[in-house]
Amino acid sequence: MILWLHEEVENILKKDPAAGSYIEVLLCYPGLHAMIFHKFAHALYKAHVPFIPRFISQVSRFVTGIEIHPGARFGKRFFIDHGKGIVIGETTEVGNDVIIYQGVTLGGTSTKKVKRHPTLGNNIVVGCGAKVLGNITIGDNCQIGANSVVIKDIPANSTVVGIPARIVAHEGRKVSERDPLNHNLMPDPEADAINCLLVKIKELEDSIRAISKQTGCKEVDNILDQGNLPSTGNGIEPKKGTSKNLDDYIHGMGI
Repeated sequence: MILWLHEEVENILKKDPAAGSYIEVLLCYPGLHAMIFHKFAHALYKAHVPFIPRFISQVSRFVTGIEIHPGARFGKRFFIDHGKGIVIGETTEVGNDVIIYQGVTLGGTSTKKVKRHPTLGNNIVVGCGAKVLGNITIGDNCQIGANSVVIKDIPANSTVVGIPARIVAHEGRKVSERDPLNHNLMPDPEADAINCLLVKIKELEDSIRAISKQTGCKEVDNILDQGNLPSTGNGIEPKKGTSKNLDDYIHGMGI
């Protein structure tokens, strides 16, 4: 237990730039406190002791704001940063060197007593608010973007974002070769798709205008001028009557 605690504290000091000292981590990190509670609860759970493991987990939840079922299994150097609102289910399995942030749920999707929670590999970062649901496997060296909802298996060395989560990077090299804590700097596939559609619409409009000039059809220009194609910040200017500028959405403000 002492060796495990020392390794966990050293891991937090290494990965969290806000960690000031050994004693500060021991006294002020709820994620570490939750894992200490879980160590005792899990040992009793494996020994088939009734009630007490769940009671310990509920005390841990009250003290730390982190709910971990006694049946969940964890590897080495598991770091819960901040941790408020985290829920980890009974059949969850987590590998080594995994970091999860506040609001994360590793949840189940079945009421049967089977493997119903996710399995996370090694060297994974799960961004704040992300939900990983069901008996799925997240491969090694993955990043899960903040507020993503993951409901399918994710291959190793991938970055996923969105609802439902989609793979936006799979480059054949470890995600950790970048800065693994930059989970806020994720691509936005929805914004990219909307941007591509707007560019294509503008190209089609220009083609139609060119054809209308060749044929002398003036009604086409009048119809197109009544449209409300928004600006995307990529050379497409908004037309009269535009009620919403999608440039805001493209840069993260949302629709």
